Amino acid sequence: MVPDSVLGARYMVELRNLISILDLEKKQIDHILDNAAKMEEVAVKRSKDLESKIMATLFFEPSTRTRLSFESAMLRLGGSVLGFAEAGTSSAGGKGETLADTIRTVERYADVIVMRHPLDGSARVAAEFSNIPVINAGSGSEEHPTQALLDLYSIKKLKGRLDGISISLCGDLKYGRTVHSLGMGLSHYDVTIKLAAPPSLRMKPAVIEQMKKAGVSVTEVDSVEEAVKDTDVVYMTRIQKERFPDPREYDKVSGRFSITAQDVSLMRDDAIILHPLPRVDELSAEVDSFPQAKYFDQVYNGVIVRMAILKMILS
Repeated sequence: MVPDSVLGARYMVELRNLISILDLEKKQIDHILDNAAKMEEVAVKRSKDLESKIMATLFFEPSTRTRLSFESAMLRLGGSVLGFAEAGTSSAGGKGETLADTIRTVERYADVIVMRHPLDGSARVAAEFSNIPVINAGSGSEEHPTQALLDLYSIKKLKGRLDGISISLCGDLKYGRTVHSLGMGLSHYDVTIKLAAPPSLRMKPAVIEQMKKAGVSVTEVDSVEEAVKDTDVVYMTRIQKERFPDPREYDKVSGRFSITAQDVSLMRDDAIILHPLPRVDELSAEVDSFPQAKYFDQVYNGVIVRMAILKMILS
């Protein structure tokens, strides 16, 4: 048997960049989740493991949880952080600098780049121009791999397993990059998936095909009521107004696909509700008091998982 130390070293080499969940094999995902569990104690006590390292956060789109959890993760590991929180404060936004030039500049200042950008494919482009590791913190409407990893960790932590889980992905499945990455990540496990979305916001056929090709049982349902019944995990997402090319199309679906206290009453007692946040009207505040509501626990898991990712890439 190959020692864990050797496996860990191999995976650190393979985690040069983290652009897509599809770049990871199941063994790598499991390795990240195992390392995240080890970070639970480190997060409380803090460490100096990365005290000589600098992380650059380039957020061309607004973010609260992803940006701050990455910063919290780096600081808890003893590292330093620099960067910007909106494109308007950078030369890319104010002076028209290209993404390639931004990356080639920032790599001179830091040891790793964490980037969120509104355009599909942006993270892959950044990695091509960078001589330091790049972590995709959300690229357009395509993917959000670290969110998927923290979602997988949350499910495993709260339910005790991933194999054998039934999960419903609900809400904006067309533009929601979190559900794209999560669906593909779940494809590595023995799971049953229900997809619940308004007709105009159904999951992209390519993602469904990817899941089915991996042997996952996937069914599409038309309502929240169908989604919450007989399932272990309900994963709700926001209808993303900023992704709609036509605001009138957003108005047709806004507020019409949500979880209420009545819906929670249809769920199993031991089921859980997750949400990548922020929420608008798709998850009623009255749901917060139910034991199934675990989305704020999910937020903290983002720190733990991103600590594991940063340490694996930078150690």
